[in-house]
Amino acid sequence: MTTESTTRPVPLRPTESVEPASPDVARRRSDGRPVGLLLRRSAKHALLVLGVLTTLYPVLWMVVSSLRPDGQIFGNPSLLLTTFHVENYSYGWTALGRPFGAYLLNSGVVVLGSIIGNLVSCSMAAYAFARLRFRFQRPAFAYMLVTIMLPVHVVIVPQYILWAQAGLVNSFWPLIIPKLLATDAFFIFLMVQFIRGLPRELDEAARIDGAGHGRIFFQIILPLMKPALATTVIFTFIWTWNDFFSQLIYLTDPQLYTVPIALRSFIDAQSSSSFGGMFAMSVVAIVPLVLAFALGQKYLVQGIATTGLK
Repeated sequence: MTTESTTRPVPLRPTESVEPASPDVARRRSDGRPVGLLLRRSAKHALLVLGVLTTLYPVLWMVVSSLRPDGQIFGNPSLLLTTFHVENYSYGWTALGRPFGAYLLNSGVVVLGSIIGNLVSCSMAAYAFARLRFRFQRPAFAYMLVTIMLPVHVVIVPQYILWAQAGLVNSFWPLIIPKLLATDAFFIFLMVQFIRGLPRELDEAARIDGAGHGRIFFQIILPLMKPALATTVIFTFIWTWNDFFSQLIYLTDPQLYTVPIALRSFIDAQSSSSFGGMFAMSVVAIVPLVLAFALGQKYLVQGIATTGLK
């Protein structure tokens, strides 16, 4: 008996109608991104560029004013230069009776001492708060945080009396010694948060090998704190280099003047002031700050971004 296989005819599907492209799909560039998204990003970047130019305008105006005669500085707020009065730099370098490099050197001494003091004292204090267990640890840490909110103007008078009785006024020591005593609570807090993010298994493995706290700190913790240490160096450099109030209080000898006090000496209320020379030397004083930030920007961002992360 043979069975015939019948093939059923396959019904033809109706032709599907192609819908027209939506307006969002039609309004696209060749790379596939919507035009509206490109417009929003362009507007955002334009606003950011405008904000940067607004922020940098005082700096650019200072640079331009350093190349103008004194009579044209405050009468022209534009950034267009008609004459290049480069004599302001040569005059400002020697206008105070000494080369301006002497004041740069004085600021360098204070900055170097402050950086070394903060790195040594703040890192050791941060390790003690983050890894050691001692009596009154939490109250001491809270008291340290309270000092961050204490203005320097509140303690400047008793500090000045203390240094005056010690005979150290009119020297660099009142500006450097406090840094060796871990008085900058901000950097201690920064390093404490960084150390707490490091695994304690590293300390336990070092203790098994017979290492004490000194060896753990110098050989294990300290090498891992490079981002936090770099952040401390950059902020200490900027804050100390720009410090005017403390240096004005303790330094009265013109030979010990730092850069901020030397710049203030260009303005005299009783005689003629040299604004061109002051702006020229201000540009010279900004160069170390720009270089420090440019060289340490990577470590600065890394130190702030990783602080407190587990």
